[in-house]
Parts: sequence; structure tokens; C-alpha cells
Amino acid sequence: MIRQPDFSPGMLDEVRPDVRERSGSAVDEVVLETFNEGLSAQIMHVGPYSEEGPTVELLHGYIREQGYRERGHHHEIYLGDPRRTKPEKLKTIRRQPVERA
Repeated sequence: MIRQPDFSPGMLDEVRPDVRERSGSAVDEVVLETFNEGLSAQIMHVGPYSEEGPTVELLHGYIREQGYRERGHHHEIYLGDPRRTKPEKLKTIRRQPVERA
């Protein structure tokens, strides 16, 4: 999941052929959707994706300490490009929907 600016939903369809020509057919799998998970807890992980475990545990501990429990699936927002960013500098926001325990 990569956050996108507000723009016309038709813009993706406009640029898709050009991107497909330059970068291949993976662009055909791209979708834009609005995501509203409601009340959530979030945390920023800095570092390689493979080392998110302690950050996730910290988030889950915080959720329990505040009297909540996890609800539904988490999602991640990637703030860097792993092709251009050193693994130790990658930033990922991990969001977990919650509800009162």
C-alpha cells in the first residue's frame, strides 16, 4: 500500500498505457482504493522489512496497555522505495485497527 495524492481516479487509466510500455504489464495490477479502517493504532518502523518483529510487538503491547485489542487485518504504508533506499533507512507505517477490549 502506497499513499496517493487526491486526484482524478481516471488519471490511473490515462497513464497506464505509457507505464506499461516503459515498465511492463505489472501496472495492470495496480488499483486505487479508499481505505477506511476506523479507530487504529500505528507505529513507524525504520529499517529492513525483515526486522519489523520487535516494532510489531511494541505496537501490540501498546494496544493492550491502552485497553484495546486488535480488530481485523493490519496494513502497512511504505514511505520509501526499496530499490533506491538503503534497507536500514526504509520507513514503514504499520497500522492496526483496534476496538475496546
